[in-house]
Amino acid sequence: MKRLVINLDRSPDRLARVTAEFARIGVPFERVQAIDARDRPELDQLPQNVGYRNRLPLTDGEIACLLSHRACWAAIAQGDARYGAIFEDDIVFAAKAGALLRDSDWIPADAEVVKLESYFCKTVIRRKRIAIGHGFSTSKLDAGHIGTAGYIISRQTALDLIKATEEIGIAVDDLVFNPEFSVLRGETIYQLVPALCAQDQFLGDRALQLPSLLREKRDIQCAAGTARRRKTVIAKGKAEARRIGKRIVDFCRLKRRMVIPFIYPSQSSAGS
Repeated sequence: MKRLVINLDRSPDRLARVTAEFARIGVPFERVQAIDARDRPELDQLPQNVGYRNRLPLTDGEIACLLSHRACWAAIAQGDARYGAIFEDDIVFAAKAGALLRDSDWIPADAEVVKLESYFCKTVIRRKRIAIGHGFSTSKLDAGHIGTAGYIISRQTALDLIKATEEIGIAVDDLVFNPEFSVLRGETIYQLVPALCAQDQFLGDRALQLPSLLREKRDIQCAAGTARRRKTVIAKGKAEARRIGKRIVDFCRLKRRMVIPFIYPSQSSAGS
């Protein structure tokens, strides 16, 4: 199984840090040169197929991120291995991550994608879990769980994603992990529990404070659109009623709403 890490040429500090992470878990990786929006001013002018209501056009940074992941999909599609793992360069691994990244025998036979990270927001997974050893299990993912800092995809899925991105229009995390926009079949997307990795920016006091390289421009766009998207009191009430109804339905259908936990390496060491 290929293990690919996306890294900008201008971020040697992040490369050094992620190299140390892989060394800590005893697993090698291949670096994939990230597309740098700073060097590609034409990205802002690329035609976008924004065919969804209330969707903002992608920023140049988001386009560059999508193209960087697309380069990883191409590397996996051209290889012989059935699966490949893709990481961004700000991830932190759980203590036993290496045991799962050394081979792919544990991956469910029907899996198109296995999400390895936690974005620390609530999502929905099936209550039925498959234990895979080393304290981890897999469960089918039944709701959006954005973030593409760590995931495994099949070779066929890599080919499907390459074809789906011949036209630009959807951010990479929506394309893979948001059921509203994903081109993949939800029945074959799995979540690892607990998470194998998490982005440094979400680790609070333990974080190295690596800044997000995409967030600033998107935050500006979102702020500009906030007034247009404010809900009325009635709309908020209806949304809350739908949310409660969905939770009841999820429970009856043997689904569980939860934040995917991540066990920081020092926590694991302290308990052993």
